[in-house]
Amino acid sequence: MISKAVRGSYTLGAITYLFGPGKANEHTDPHIVASWDGFAPDPGRVPEHQVEAVREQLRDALDLYVVQYGQPVKKHVYHRIVRADPTDRNLTDQEWEAIASRVVAAAGIDPGGGENGCRWIAVHHGDNHIHILATVVRANLTQARLRGDQYRVEDELTAIEREYELKDLSETRTREYRDAIPKRATGAELRKAQRHGREQTERDTLRAAVRRALAGAASEEEFTARLAAQGVLFGVRRAQSGDVTGYKFALPTGDESGPVWFSGSKLAGDLTQPKIQARFDLGVDQPAPNRPDRARSATGRYRASTTVDHAAQAFTDGLDTATAGEVINGGIEVLDSLAQTSPVLSRKEINQAARALEYANTAHTRAASADLRAMRSAARELFYAGHTTGRGEDGTAAATILCSLVLLAIVIAKWHAAQGHRHQAAAARDAAHHLRDAYVRHAAKPLAHMDLEGQRLPEAIRDRQEAALRRALPADQATRVLAEDGWAALAATLAEAEAVGHDPQALLVRATGQRELASADSPAAVLTWRVRRNAQLPAPARKTTAQDRRAGAALSRSTTSRSTTPAATTPVQPPTPPAQPAPDQVRRTR
Repeated sequence: MISKAVRGSYTLGAITYLFGPGKANEHTDPHIVASWDGFAPDPGRVPEHQVEAVREQLRDALDLYVVQYGQPVKKHVYHRIVRADPTDRNLTDQEWEAIASRVVAAAGIDPGGGENGCRWIAVHHGDNHIHILATVVRANLTQARLRGDQYRVEDELTAIEREYELKDLSETRTREYRDAIPKRATGAELRKAQRHGREQTERDTLRAAVRRALAGAASEEEFTARLAAQGVLFGVRRAQSGDVTGYKFALPTGDESGPVWFSGSKLAGDLTQPKIQARFDLGVDQPAPNRPDRARSATGRYRASTTVDHAAQAFTDGLDTATAGEVINGGIEVLDSLAQTSPVLSRKEINQAARALEYANTAHTRAASADLRAMRSAARELFYAGHTTGRGEDGTAAATILCSLVLLAIVIAKWHAAQGHRHQAAAARDAAHHLRDAYVRHAAKPLAHMDLEGQRLPEAIRDRQEAALRRALPADQATRVLAEDGWAALAATLAEAEAVGHDPQALLVRATGQRELASADSPAAVLTWRVRRNAQLPAPARKTTAQDRRAGAALSRSTTSRSTTPAATTPVQPPTPPAQPAPDQVRRTR
C-alpha cells in the first residue's frame, strides 16, 4: 500500500471533491466506510437533491472542534490517501474500515486508547483506495500531534500488508529507496500530459533530457550547451549572498503562464547542483575529438565495452552500496550516450533501458570515485564519436557493447537481489530485457555470417581451434561451448584471428579472464565478441552465393525468434544471470 497526506484550509471544498466525480471521472460510488463515531452523515448515500445539504452537515460536524477552538488554525484540514497495489485483491468496505482506523491511530489523528481524537471520515472510491479526511483539533481543544506521521503510517501499512496478505511494498518506503529513484510525476502532471496527447509528462521529459546532456559532459558550460541544443531552459538559483543554491530546468511553452520550472532535486536525487558539479569535478579521461569519423565510432564502442566489462566484474566481485550507485550512474550515462548515437533500429530500446536502470539506482552517500570516472569517460567517447550506421564494423561494435551492457544489467539485478532489493532488481532485469532486444537486432546478421564461415572451415582448422579452446577453458566450460550452436561462429573468429598472427589460446585466456562465463546463456557468443574486439578483427562480411544468403537469412530469423524465449540457447543469445551470491559475498574485495 502507498499513502500520502496533504494539508488544506477548506473543509467543504475537500468534501465536495471527495463526493464528486473527481478531476477525470475517476471517482465511482464514493461513500463513507468509517468515521470518528460511525455515524457521520454520508453524502454518497442520499438522494441527489439532498447531497448539497448533507455535505454542509458533514462539514459542520468535522469543523466542530475547529470552531470551538476559538482562534484560527493554519491548514486545519488533513487529507490522506491510502491506496492498495493494483495487483492486490479488492478489499471490502469492512476491511477498509479496519484499515482506516489503524491509519488514523498511527498518524495521531485519532490515537484511541482513551486519548482525545480528532473528527475524521474515510471515503471509499471504486478503484481500491480510500481518502481519509480529518480536522486537526481534538476533542479537548488541542491540536493533534502529527509530527512524523508519515513514518508511523508507513510502519503500520507494512503490518497491514502482512496481515491482509497484500503486496509487500515496505522496501519502497525507505528513505534510501526514495532518494535513489527518479521523482514520480503527480496526478495533475499525468492528466496534463494526457490532455495534450503526450506520452510523457514534462517532468519525465525533462529528466531524460538533463541526463542526455550530462552524459560524459566535462563542465557546466558543456552541460548547458547540450541542454540548449535540446531546447531545454536552464537557470541557476542563488541565495541573497550570490552563492549558487541549485539548478532549475524547464521546457519552453507557448502558454501565457510561462514554463514550469523543476529543480534538479524534483527530477532525481542525483541531479541536484552539488551532485552534478561533483561529476564535473571528477573529470573525464577522454577528450572530445575535433571531428567524429566512422572508424572512431567503432573503436569507441569497443573501448566502452571493455570499461563496461570491468564494471560488471566489479559487481560480481562485490561492491558496497555507494560504489554500486556510482557504477549504475555511469551505466546510465553510457546508455544515454549510446542511444544518442545509435541507429533507429535500437535507439528506442536503449533509451528504455536507460530509463529502467534509473529505478535500479542506490542512494549516494559519498563523493564520486574512479569507478564513475571510467564510465563517464566511456560515455563521453561514445558521444563525441558521432552517429553510427549500424552496418559493417559499426554493427559489430554495437553488438559487442550491447552484449556487455546486457551483462552489466544482469549482474546489477543479481546484486540487488542479494541485498534484498526486489524493486531495484526488477528494474535492472527490465533494463536487461530492453538491451537484449537491441542486441539481437545488431548481432543476428554478423553471427549468421560467422556461423556459415565456421561450418565451412576445413576439419583440420576446426580441430585446432577446438584444441585451443580445451587448453584455455576449464573442461566443463569447454564442453559447454563446444555443444552450443554458437561454436561454429567462435571457431571462425578464432581461425580469422590466427590467420592475422594471433594465438587463439592466448585470446581465449584473455577473454575468459575479463569475466567468468558461468553466468552466460551463450558463452560462445560472449567469447566471440570479446575475441573479435581484443584482436581488432574487422566486421564479419564476405561475398556469398545465393544459397549462402538464403541460409544466412534463415539463421538470422531463427536466432531472432528463439531469442524471445529466455531458456533458448542460440548464437545471438546474450548472457543470463549468474547464480545469486550469498549476502556475505557481495562486499567488494579490492
